[in-house]
Amino acid sequence: MPEHSTGGPLHGLRVLEFAGLGPAPFAGMVLADYGADVLVIDRPPGRTGFSVTRQPRFDLVRRGRRSAILDLTDGRATDAALELAAVADVLIEGFRPGVMERLGLGPDVCLARNPRLLYARMTGWGQHGITSERAGHDLNYIGVTGALHAIGRAGASPTAPLNLVGDFGGGAMFLVAGVLAALWERQRSGSGQVIDAAIVDGTALLTTMVYGMLADGSWIDEPGRNLLDGSCPWYDSYPTADGKWVAVAALEPKFFAALVVTLGIAEEFPEQPDRARWPVLRTVLAEVIGRHSRAHWESTFAGVDACVTPVLSLGEAPAAPVNARRQVFDTVDGTVQPAPAPRFSRTPGHAGSVRLPGADTTQALSDWGISNMAQLLEAEVAIDSGSGRS
Repeated sequence: MPEHSTGGPLHGLRVLEFAGLGPAPFAGMVLADYGADVLVIDRPPGRTGFSVTRQPRFDLVRRGRRSAILDLTDGRATDAALELAAVADVLIEGFRPGVMERLGLGPDVCLARNPRLLYARMTGWGQHGITSERAGHDLNYIGVTGALHAIGRAGASPTAPLNLVGDFGGGAMFLVAGVLAALWERQRSGSGQVIDAAIVDGTALLTTMVYGMLADGSWIDEPGRNLLDGSCPWYDSYPTADGKWVAVAALEPKFFAALVVTLGIAEEFPEQPDRARWPVLRTVLAEVIGRHSRAHWESTFAGVDACVTPVLSLGEAPAAPVNARRQVFDTVDGTVQPAPAPRFSRTPGHAGSVRLPGADTTQALSDWGISNMAQLLEAEVAIDSGSGRS
């Protein structure tokens, strides 16, 4: 079967992804970045629901894979989807529990057709449990794991960390990890399996270190009172004279020593003070750092190992030397975006173009072995937008 991947460590892997929002598409993007041939099954026009961008071409999480539109409310589309699942290595879906079963595309049916299939399911609450049928978003999932409570200032509301902690960290990346682990196991057993990735599970796992600190008393179960939550004065961000910010992360004593020497306050603070003097040190740091611009401090600390860096905006970050020299960001079809990670020495990843829904229906489904394309298109069970990149 012809492949659409562009090299990378997963070159030749075939992934069937059912379009959704958030973590499941991000997992599909990562697998595509790594070279997998990922085919997205999109809904017909008018049924796509909420979109995170006003223009589809800027929905960068869709990058790197082809799109086909199938109307899965029609049994003929279901049959076509089952044919695709029969030749796929991995299937990704992010619907509420039971939706795929009602469509006739549940794991039992698909694994009966393809016993080697890795059926990866992405939900917020998991496939089973008292909340499995409920709606939710990132903030809800990280809220019930303790993670959201721990992120914030004393006396202030919890800080929403974008949707990085739940959707992408606790959800998508654990789905990817599950797929890769199951691929390794399949090499030995020859059998597929279901991967039940829940954002609550992954988010909870991300807090493992904090729960260890809580158990031994080194973490206080209140926001804004701990070493890593912004309450410690040498692990926080400070405004500069020009209204910008620098991040100070001088956790270890040697970095703290370099910090206070460079700022000229070593005599007052020869070592990291106990918690009682944290407010005093914070006041001094804010006053000293506030005397000069961010550029001044960036230059001052450029050759000093004190863990002090500028806080860059999204617009500034791609051009910053630390990122530009390592090519942390890429430009694809004129749009700046993060480059694939991590780096591979022999089989580098690749950030592909964003394909619009249905742009590849005819070619992609034919490549994947669907033979009755003419009938599906004529019945509008399959729709080819033919629009490609916008």
